[in-house]
Amino acid sequence: RIQPWEVQIRHRFRAALIDEFQDTDEVQYEIFRRIFHEPDQRLYLIGDPKQAIYSFRGADVFAYLRAAREAVGARRPETLATNHRSDEPLLGALAALFSFRPGPFLEDAIRFHAPEARHPARLYGPDGAPWVTDGGLNAIVRVDPESFEVTRYPLPQGSGYTNLNTAAFDAKGILWFTGQSGIYGRLDPATGALRVFDAPRGRGPYGIASTPAGDIYYASLAGSHIARIDTATGEAQTIEPPTPGQGARRVWSDSDGRIWVSEWLSGQLSRYDPKTRSWQAWKLPGEAPRTYAVYVDEEDKVWVSDFGANAMLRFDPASERFESFPSPQRNAAVRQILGRAGEVWVPESGTDHLMVYRWK
Repeated sequence: RIQPWEVQIRHRFRAALIDEFQDTDEVQYEIFRRIFHEPDQRLYLIGDPKQAIYSFRGADVFAYLRAAREAVGARRPETLATNHRSDEPLLGALAALFSFRPGPFLEDAIRFHAPEARHPARLYGPDGAPWVTDGGLNAIVRVDPESFEVTRYPLPQGSGYTNLNTAAFDAKGILWFTGQSGIYGRLDPATGALRVFDAPRGRGPYGIASTPAGDIYYASLAGSHIARIDTATGEAQTIEPPTPGQGARRVWSDSDGRIWVSEWLSGQLSRYDPKTRSWQAWKLPGEAPRTYAVYVDEEDKVWVSDFGANAMLRFDPASERFESFPSPQRNAAVRQILGRAGEVWVPESGTDHLMVYRWK
């Protein structure tokens, strides 16, 4: 039976948000469920059953699991996939720990989802030093390879949080970088001059790469396109892949300057030829491919990581065939690929392992 106080609260508040919900109990859940059950009301329950540690005070993790089961339709559970507090090595170690055996939390309904770290991307520049896009500092960072001295190049005041992603050097040694919040930029290591540009379509700039000629291209994950940056003016020209909403995530160039694109949402590997302005695309094998990282080796074979198959794939453009190399561990989560002659190096962020594939 409905109580007067329920009606009063329902009329006064249209929504409620309960944090740390894993530490509540059945009685508390039932109270809020009864009050906020109307279609035009919202009840947001935020929690992590892996952190349920207050049973000695009456908390009941099964109340959380019941709420997750009852959340259907527009109220279905959503997973917060990006960790904004911890760096990638720590998250990778935790992923390796919790993925060591099936059902690490005893209760099958409590599952582990390896989060994506808001980690800095690293590369070595023409000067032999590691360069880092540091999202936490909102800055480009150089580490001296001998003295380990750290030099910071902060983004201009007023830039706001840019969610820095990756970087690449052009033919003149200028460092270009992306920020998922909707920016790209350039840094001249010789002078320290740094400039930020607004991306032509706002949020999304993600992977970035240079061609053998030194041209710069980036992919926009949220914008589902790639773009070529005029390194003289800084202007970015968008280029539309033929598949709508494909989720272009990373780019890499082959020896002929053709741009290979990992399409996260479509599960495709695509190629753009700047000379003919033409596209080709190949669907990855498997039922639900998720194409994340892409890299082209010195033989122009294309390597991609597939989150759906938990595998590395090598694509031969001549035969148009994929060769699969499944990871020996669960949740490899390969987010970047690099290599050198005869080798491809693969950091598995989900297992805290560094893998190398050799073919010579």
